[in-house]
Order: sequence, then structure tokens, then C-alpha cells
Amino acid sequence: EVQLVESGGGLVQAGGSLRLSCAASGFTLENSTIGWFRQAPGKEREGVSCISSSDGSTYYTDSVKGRFTISSDNAKKTVYLQMNSLKPEDTAVYYCAADLGKYGGTYYYAHRLLDLWYDDWGQGTQVTVSS
Repeated sequence: EVQLVESGGGLVQAGGSLRLSCAASGFTLENSTIGWFRQAPGKEREGVSCISSSDGSTYYTDSVKGRFTISSDNAKKTVYLQMNSLKPEDTAVYYCAADLGKYGGTYYYAHRLLDLWYDDWGQGTQVTVSS
């Protein structure tokens, strides 16, 4: 059974940092892509970042480039999202999700942060950034 468990959320002041963790089990991390998504109240879920555990390729949405860093520790089966220089607009529930490699093609590789590629999701962790 695929399981994804997020941790590390909390309340932080603007300009601060948090590190989210996504502990994965029930599948081979090396053959997957793990994505981080977020959903703020009243807004649609958006892709934040993802990492291909097979080759280490990383992707970021424009609003977090230069501030967030995604990494993977395959031995620990954990993916991290280091979030620096946090802004109030980063406030959201953050979810990790697994793309288990069922998809491919030009459109897939050009749009890795679309949630339709991700089959399994964690329960989410709240991140609140105060101004």
C-alpha cells in the first residue's frame, strides 16, 4: 500500500524558514517522481515543486524559484522541501504526492507540476506565514 506522510508544517513569520518532509512507503522511490502541492483557502491546488528520484531532476513553480529547494534521500525514502524567505502568500496546506511512472510523452515532460500525473497523496500539513 502506497503511503505518504507529510510533516514539518507550522507557523512562521515572514522571512523565516521551514522544512517539510514527505515519508514514502509501499513503492520504490527511485522509480517515481514526488511532487509538493499546496492549496490555500478559496484557491485551487497548485504544483509547487517536484523531483524525479531516478535522475534527480527538479522542477519549481515560478513563485518559489530561488526560495524553495526540493531534495530526496532515497535511503530514508523521504523527500524534503526546504522553504526559505517565506511570504504570507505561501500560507496553505502542503501535500506531497507520488507519480509512479505511468505517464510519459512531450506534454508530460513539459508539465510535471500538473496534479493529474499524481496518483497517491498524503494528508497534508499546514504552513502559515504571518506578516
